[in-house]
Amino acid sequence: MSAVEGGVGTASIRADAHGKVTGLARYPGDGVPLDALHAFTVFSNQPHARMLSLDVSAAEAAEGVVLVLTAADVPVNEYGLTKMDQPVLVGLGGTDRSAVPADVSRWEADHIAVVVAETPAQARNAASLIRVDWEQLPLVSTIEEARADSVLLHPEDGTNVYYELRIVKGDVDAGWDSADVVVEGTYELPHQEHAYLQVEAASAWIDPEGRVTVETSGQWTHEDREQIAHALDLPEDRVRVIYAAMGGAFGGKEDMSLQIVMALAAQKLRTMGISRRVHCRWSREESIVGHHKRHRATIHAKLGATKDGKITAVEADVWLDAGAYNYTSNKVLGNAHLSVAGAYEVPNARINSRAVYTSSVPGGAFRGFGGPQGAFAAETQMNKLAATLNMDPVELRRINMLRDGSEGITQTIMPAGVTLPQVIDACARKANTALPIATFASIASLPEPEGEVKRGRGFAAGFKNVGFSFGFPERCEAEIHLHGAADDDHPSEVEVFHSGAEVGQGTHQAIRQMAAEATGVPLDQVRGTFSDTAFTGDSGSASASRMTWMAGNSILGAAEEAEKAWREGQRPAIGKFRFTPPPTERLDPETGRGTPNFAYGYMAQAIDLSVDTGTGIIRVDRVVSTHDVGRAVNPQLVKGQVEGAVVQAHGYTLSEDLKVRDGRIANPRLSTYLIPGIGDVPEVVDSVILELADPLGPWGARGMAEMPYITYAPAVIAALHDATGVWFDQFPLTPSRVLAGLKSV
Repeated sequence: MSAVEGGVGTASIRADAHGKVTGLARYPGDGVPLDALHAFTVFSNQPHARMLSLDVSAAEAAEGVVLVLTAADVPVNEYGLTKMDQPVLVGLGGTDRSAVPADVSRWEADHIAVVVAETPAQARNAASLIRVDWEQLPLVSTIEEARADSVLLHPEDGTNVYYELRIVKGDVDAGWDSADVVVEGTYELPHQEHAYLQVEAASAWIDPEGRVTVETSGQWTHEDREQIAHALDLPEDRVRVIYAAMGGAFGGKEDMSLQIVMALAAQKLRTMGISRRVHCRWSREESIVGHHKRHRATIHAKLGATKDGKITAVEADVWLDAGAYNYTSNKVLGNAHLSVAGAYEVPNARINSRAVYTSSVPGGAFRGFGGPQGAFAAETQMNKLAATLNMDPVELRRINMLRDGSEGITQTIMPAGVTLPQVIDACARKANTALPIATFASIASLPEPEGEVKRGRGFAAGFKNVGFSFGFPERCEAEIHLHGAADDDHPSEVEVFHSGAEVGQGTHQAIRQMAAEATGVPLDQVRGTFSDTAFTGDSGSASASRMTWMAGNSILGAAEEAEKAWREGQRPAIGKFRFTPPPTERLDPETGRGTPNFAYGYMAQAIDLSVDTGTGIIRVDRVVSTHDVGRAVNPQLVKGQVEGAVVQAHGYTLSEDLKVRDGRIANPRLSTYLIPGIGDVPEVVDSVILELADPLGPWGARGMAEMPYITYAPAVIAALHDATGVWFDQFPLTPSRVLAGLKSV
C-alpha cells in the first residue's frame, strides 16, 4: 500500500463516480446550450458510387435552415489517422489540394453534407430534400474479390491489397521435417460493434481567443486537433479540442466522426457573422452505421511440433478486411502479425499478413487492436496440438512459453520482465480450485435443456504490447503545479494537467493517484485539469494499454521538475515533462526482424462452460482471468477492467453477429445486434491479479486494459471442444452455429 493517503495501490473511489451514478455527469450529448443551432450529418447511403450531381438548394431554402455544408466548403478535403485516404465530405467542387478523389462514396456512411438549422427536426427534414445523382460502381464484397484486383476501390494505390508485413525466421522447411505432428486450420474472425454507452456527439464554437473549438468524446485530443487543423487549413494553435465525460470508447472513438465537420460548421458560421454554438448528436442507428468496427479476418495457420510438444515451425497467412478506408488497419495488422505465432519460442516461421480494401464498413481500433484475431488462431492451434498429442494444454504451454531472455518472433530478445510463466501457473492453480456449478436450468435467462448438458474447460494464454509500436514517435506530456506558502516545507495542494482521455476506465483517477504518490500530497488535495488542448500537453492516445504506463512516467518526471522549482522557492512550483520511452523499430520488410515494442503485458484464462446439445445454447460458468499488472495503481479499477473486458469478449465470442450485405449493415440496432445482458454474462469471474514489476513501468505498473479480452474466444472454443469433441473455427457461437457444428460430425 501507498504511504500517501489515496496514492498508488489504494482502491480509492473515483472522483467522477457520484456524477455518473446520479446522472449529473455532463456528456457531449448533454452539452446543448439554449441558443444552440443543430447539425445533421447526411450519409451517402452508397457503398460504392460516383457522385454525378448534388443539389442542396431545396435544403437551403427549407424552414429554419441556416447553413448547408458540402465538399466545396472543405479547404483540404482529406483525413485519416494513419493514412489520409478518406474525404471529409464526398462531393463535387472545392479545392484540388487533396490527393483523395472526393467524388466517390466507398462506404454507406460517407458524409455528403452537413445541414445546420434551428432545431434537430428542421435539420433532418432539410436533409431529406437534398438530391443526388449517383453512378453505381461495382462492389468488392469479400477478401477474395479484393485480392483479384478486378475492381479497385482506391485506384490511386494500384491494388486493393495495400499493406503487407512479412516474417521469415530460421529454416521453415527444416522445421517441418523435424515435426512429428502438424496441425492446420483456417479461421474466420467476425466484425464487432463497439456499442459504447454514449453515441457520438459534439458541440462546436469559436472561443474568446478565436480558436475553432470542438467539445466531443475521443481518445486523443491532440490527434483530433491535428486532423481538424489539416482539413480546415489552420495552424494547430487555432484549434481547440475538449473532451467531456465519456460513456466508453474501446477504440471506436480513436478516429474521426463529428470532429472535423463540426469544426467546419463553427468556422463557416463565424464567417457569416453568426456566433452561436452548433450541436450534433447521432442516434444509435447512425452510430452503428457510421463508425468503424473490429476487423473481420481470415487466417490460415499451420503448426508443427515434436511428439514431446516442442514447437518446430509456424506458418500463417493473415488477411485483414480494412473495409472502405484504412483508419488504423495498418497498425491493427501489425499486432495481428506479431500475435499469430502466439507467446511462444518459435524457431522457424513464415508469416505473411495483408490488409485489403473491400466495400464494407471500415475496420479500425477495438480493444486488443489485432491481438484477439491473431491470438484466436495461435491459441486454437495450440489447443488442437495438445489434443492431438493427448497432452495437458497447460503443460504444452509451459514447454514453449516465452521467458526472460527469449527471442521473440521478430528475432530480437523480448523486453525484460517476461512473466508469462508465473501468469500461466497462477491461472492453472486457481482454475483447479473447487467451485460449485449451478444446474443449467437454474439460470433464469436459459430455457430448460432439450438435450444432454455437457461441460468442458478451455485454456488460453498470450501477450500484448503496451504502447505504440513499429517506430512510432511515442511520447506523453504532463504538468504539475505545487501550491503552498513561501515558508512551507511541503506543498499543501497539487494541480496536475494531463490530456489522457477518460473513456470510462478510470484514467483520471489513476492520474490523480499517481500525482499524489509522486508528490507526497494526499489524494483529496490533488486537482486535475484534463483533456483540453488549451491547457494540457500531448498525452498520446488512450489506447494500446499505454495510458497508465505512459502517464505515470510523465507524472514522475513532472513531479521531479516541480520539486526542483519548489526547492528554489518558486510558488507555485511548476514542473513540465515530456516522457519518451525506449525507441521501437519498423520491421525489416523481407525478414520481419526488429524490435517492435518496448513493453508487454501477459495473460492467461481458464474457462468452464456448459452446453445444451439440444439447443446449442452455451452458458459460461466460470472465468479465471489472470494478469500481471506490474503494480495495481487502483486495485478496484483493475478488477473492473478485467470484468468489463471479459463481458465484452463474451459478446464477441457468443452472440454479437454483425450482418453486412452488399456493403450495408443489415442489423444496425441493439434489438438485432445482441450484446450480452446481465443474464447472459459469465456466472463467476475470478480476477487473479499478479504484481510483478515491469522494469520500465512507473512504480512497476504495466498496461492491462486489453489483456483480459484477447484470450477469451480461444479459451471458449477449447472448452466447447472439451465438452463436445467438436472444434469450431469461426464464431460467434450462436445456438444455430453450435447446433450445425454438432450435427456435422
